[in-house]
Amino acid sequence: MKNSKRTLLVPLGLVVLVILGALTFALLPTHTRSIASSHAAASDAATIERGRYLAVAADCTACHTEPGGKPFAGGLALDSPVGTIYSTNITPDVKTGIGKFTLDDFDRAVRHGIDDEGVTLYPAMPYPSYALMSDEDIAALYAYFMHGVEPLSSTEHANRIPWPLSIRWPLAIWRKLFAPSPNAPTFNASRYADPVVARGAYLVEGPGHCGTCHTPRAVTLQEKALDDSSPYFLAGGQQIGGWVAVNLRANLGDGLGAWSKEDIIATLRTARNSEQSVIGPPMNDVVVHSTQFLSEADLQAIAAYLKTLPPSRGDAPKFAADPATAAALAKGHEANRGAELYDDNCAACHRTDGEGSPKALPKIAGNSSVLAEDPNSLIRLVLAGSTLPGTASAPSPLAMPGFAWRLSNDEVAQLLTFIRASWGNQASSVSASEVARVRGSLGAER
Repeated sequence: MKNSKRTLLVPLGLVVLVILGALTFALLPTHTRSIASSHAAASDAATIERGRYLAVAADCTACHTEPGGKPFAGGLALDSPVGTIYSTNITPDVKTGIGKFTLDDFDRAVRHGIDDEGVTLYPAMPYPSYALMSDEDIAALYAYFMHGVEPLSSTEHANRIPWPLSIRWPLAIWRKLFAPSPNAPTFNASRYADPVVARGAYLVEGPGHCGTCHTPRAVTLQEKALDDSSPYFLAGGQQIGGWVAVNLRANLGDGLGAWSKEDIIATLRTARNSEQSVIGPPMNDVVVHSTQFLSEADLQAIAAYLKTLPPSRGDAPKFAADPATAAALAKGHEANRGAELYDDNCAACHRTDGEGSPKALPKIAGNSSVLAEDPNSLIRLVLAGSTLPGTASAPSPLAMPGFAWRLSNDEVAQLLTFIRASWGNQASSVSASEVARVRGSLGAER
């Protein structure tokens, strides 16, 4: 009997020690260097304007403004793998915003994920990317939010995260293991021979936090890479709000390998280029609130940088133009049910040759979203449709209707399998079960 008790006590004691060790590691305070001593909290017009531009580049409004709400007053519900997180008020309101934050408090929150009470922020706040931002840019952001933004009172929303995932102290362990060290250097421009490329890298890796969506994540939810030293960086694959973040590397099929710099610039400015367009609300919001307002020089820099990224691992061309499909459809030859469905539902806009209409109706032949390994975005597009937003340079919004009301799961699967294997497209087939899963998730979102 005594031996049995000892046998039970030993693993129980080990579990207690592990928990105590983890708790100690989590609660050890994180020391960050002060930047206030070398960067006085400025409030001149030039610094505030610089901060405003950085807030646009960082797309702060997309998360910190709820639909129909006041700018930066928070309250937006953000879906995450652990539950729903509500964005915070980042106006200079003293009671419900960041009005009491010092410059160092602001820096700890933005670059290190620690609030003014020492609590670790949920990484829905992309502080692992913002960690690369310069001291000067953080000081300018602070000046803008303190002196260029209207103080607004707001009601705090309780996050909807089930216990035990709602316990906050384990987040400090995640931060210490996976976010950049507080002592890590900020962005190093000397890694790049071309200053234009260096500027693009800074915007993409830092304030633009493109990797937050476009870099795949590990099972522990951290991005697999935070900069271009890894082939995982910007390799796509994450689902954001049910839409797949595309590969931004030089893959010829599902990436930007066939895109020119001008294609990238046009997409960031207008959500479309001569052949392809943005699909889904997540990237629509980025264009509407952020990238369309970037300077021409910064758009050129981002495009130059993205075109330096080599293909991700396992790259294989997934498109080789083939006129056979267009020739068959033009003659009325429909090889299978998928071809029939394409003629009935898609050809009027996207044409029998799959070429669409420049800057209005995206081409299907060689389209990087069509060729994505994960067909989730395509399935959502066919079922629910999508709207291309209007921007300052392309003010007319364009919409594709959804076909969930008229096409069964099997028909959507056959249609998309045809599209992904025609005109030279070389992508995997789509199953009815995949369509059923997406249809179910769309129903749950209503």
